[in-house]
Amino acid sequence: MSKKFRLFSILAIFLTNSSLWSQVVFEDAGNKSIYQFLDELANENIIVINSAIKPFSRSFIAKKLAEASLAEAELGKRQRYELNFYLKDFNKELLPEKFSNKRFDVFYYKDSVFSFTLNPIIGGQVWKNENGINYHRYFGAEAFGYAGKHLGMYASLRDNTEKYRLADTGKITLRSGGKYRGGDYSEMRGGVTWGWNWGYVALVKDRIEWGNSYRYPNILSAKAPSFAQFKWQLKPCSWFEFNYVHGWLVSEIIDSSRSYNYNGIPRNVFHSKYIAANMFTFTPWKRLNVSLGNSIVYSDQYLNPAYFIPVFFYKSVDHTYNGNTNAAGQNSQMFFDISSRLIPKTHLYYSMFIDVLSFSTVFSETENVNHWSMLGGLRVSNLIGNTCFTIEFIQNNPLVYKNDNPTTLYSSNRYNLGHYLGDNARELYFELGTKPLAMLEIKAWYSLAKKGPDYQYIRKTGALSGKKTLESIEWEQQQIALQMNYQVLNNFVIFLTAEKQDVTGDTKRYNSTFYQGNTLTWSFGMHYGFY
Repeated sequence: MSKKFRLFSILAIFLTNSSLWSQVVFEDAGNKSIYQFLDELANENIIVINSAIKPFSRSFIAKKLAEASLAEAELGKRQRYELNFYLKDFNKELLPEKFSNKRFDVFYYKDSVFSFTLNPIIGGQVWKNENGINYHRYFGAEAFGYAGKHLGMYASLRDNTEKYRLADTGKITLRSGGKYRGGDYSEMRGGVTWGWNWGYVALVKDRIEWGNSYRYPNILSAKAPSFAQFKWQLKPCSWFEFNYVHGWLVSEIIDSSRSYNYNGIPRNVFHSKYIAANMFTFTPWKRLNVSLGNSIVYSDQYLNPAYFIPVFFYKSVDHTYNGNTNAAGQNSQMFFDISSRLIPKTHLYYSMFIDVLSFSTVFSETENVNHWSMLGGLRVSNLIGNTCFTIEFIQNNPLVYKNDNPTTLYSSNRYNLGHYLGDNARELYFELGTKPLAMLEIKAWYSLAKKGPDYQYIRKTGALSGKKTLESIEWEQQQIALQMNYQVLNNFVIFLTAEKQDVTGDTKRYNSTFYQGNTLTWSFGMHYGFY
């Protein structure tokens, strides 16, 4: 990209009106490369982001790339190349008209009122280890567009086929779940949005991620298939951001009173199930974010307008509607997240998810009823040029994410909405990554994950029975891996992975048959568009 064109891109931000930031379309969090690039820039204090709430909108990403362009003198050669690489895509949001140095799109149109982009999705991956050969292939299409100054629209359809069902319900894996029919499943995502320069409202069917993590978040994750949700974000000033979501979850619990037979054919109806969640983020100092919020999973009632009031503490609302009767109550949670980039090149973060909290039993060995998940870590970027180092630790107490009522579990389609390990688990994770060339990433990682007994959630008078974390080890996984990713063109990636994994314990329950035992797995894949 010429200096003249790059300067025009920057000036366009300031010379055009603020409606450029009003239009909202969400960028798939599966596009790891752009999210990691923004994270690297934030760690080096080039830009400021709130990484506890994902996905980002395309207009937000474009704005941050533009800010990085203004600080180009502080970037290394590889970073400048990658910045220009991403601007080939996100200049669609920055520039008021079409531009010449654009990424390839199957179809792209833009005028003063309307813009539209259409691209295919196609990808595949092949694995080979001691247990055989596996494959995953998918194809589909994605599109997004804007109309006027405020309306955004996007849609994404993927049809998937796997030989072994790697992300089936109950399996421990980083992969997102799907509703399998045999080895096939499909995923439809997208929505409509209405934005202004300090917020938006959106009705979408998508995945969301809340909580800082480089391995896997523990508040809200992309483990479950996407679900319909109403989203609201406000950022009226530099020191405060508010996020709210109300989602229509899938219980998969049959409601026998509403199910029926028609001409001898059964018609099963599921119990209704919803989630409401909010997150308040405060920035007392630049590059220090303190976020706190709460959520509730409720069911067996019509949509409750009290849970559409975004600023409420929902546990108190539940007490109003259901008293203190456990049999009638819903399932509420609290959480907070702290993210600091005050130390140059360093990101420190801590995230806590609280399912049940009892201060009186915190230090009790026998009556501790605190069901929570605690995650902390750090990433150091470019202390040595073009490298990053990450360490992350998580502990999930017994019974966190669980409930004795299946219709109010913290789940959708029987997939946990929180951390991929579930309750009564612990993991230590190290990662070392380098970018010897622009758009080429090589990383190695080690993880040690353990799970204890699967305790049944049983209430007793006045409290819930408490258990020690990892009283015994029922499942353990050690993993060492080396991976190479190269983004040849915008959204076209090839990758190669070697993964040594040793799994012991109850592997039949927690692992796909393809990943049982001591295995060395080689895999190769490519994709155009993100999984």
